[in-house]
Amino acid sequence: MRRRLPALGVRYLFALPLAAAFLFPIYWMLVLSLNREDAILQFPPHLLPQWQVQNYVVVWRFVNWPGLFANTIATTAGRVLLVMVTSTLAGYAFASMRFAGKAAAFGLVLAVYMVPAEVTLVPNYITLSRIGWLDTYQAQFVPLGASVFGIFLMRQYFLTLPKDLWEAAQLDGCGHLRYLWSIAAPLARPALVTIALLQFIEGWNAFLWPLIVTSTDRVRPLQVGLAAFSFTDSTRPELLAAGAFMTTLPILVVFLIAQRQLVGGIASTGIRG
Repeated sequence: MRRRLPALGVRYLFALPLAAAFLFPIYWMLVLSLNREDAILQFPPHLLPQWQVQNYVVVWRFVNWPGLFANTIATTAGRVLLVMVTSTLAGYAFASMRFAGKAAAFGLVLAVYMVPAEVTLVPNYITLSRIGWLDTYQAQFVPLGASVFGIFLMRQYFLTLPKDLWEAAQLDGCGHLRYLWSIAAPLARPALVTIALLQFIEGWNAFLWPLIVTSTDRVRPLQVGLAAFSFTDSTRPELLAAGAFMTTLPILVVFLIAQRQLVGGIASTGIRG
């Protein structure tokens, strides 16, 4: 233990300032959300909150926060479920099935990863407008229901499964779908948790696409609702910070709960960053 103390001391010497640098924006957002409007622009700034809890009450009532929260949960859940299904099916097909042009098709899928998301905004909007899906829940997650990274991650995981499992399943009369549902998918739970967590974060933070395809608060998510605190002539920074903190808090809780599965899911696929 004595031999490890110097190494641990050096590790914490670098880790603590780095952790403080990452946590300070969250702390500062909390301080702003609990300050008065006139105190936010003062210099030097107040590093401790003034505990104006009524800011959260104003935010909750001003923009129909429960409705926006429910909309965000619905669209995020739809996106997570759809991406998990498409990633599992496509990843298994590229890893375990033989078909003509498999290498070319997989290369084409990876090429899509290089296309900026902004390039697809106009074509997707035109498509949704023609089928009458604008200002709906499905418009916010169906066009994003496939993830190149999710397909790649599931393919890498399925490649690590021993072929003896598939051969034994064939002897028991299993086809590809039964094998995938009963054996391969349960074994790929770490990768599925990783995909679900990443898609949850992206769906919860989605702003540009929901802003484009929605026009009423009936289906808009939280991130778009935060724009209600930015007015033409001014901005209410204390209310914006309170809304941003309430929006960020679920992501922090989910990440703290699932961080072990996230690291384990990526590490088990053989991917190294």
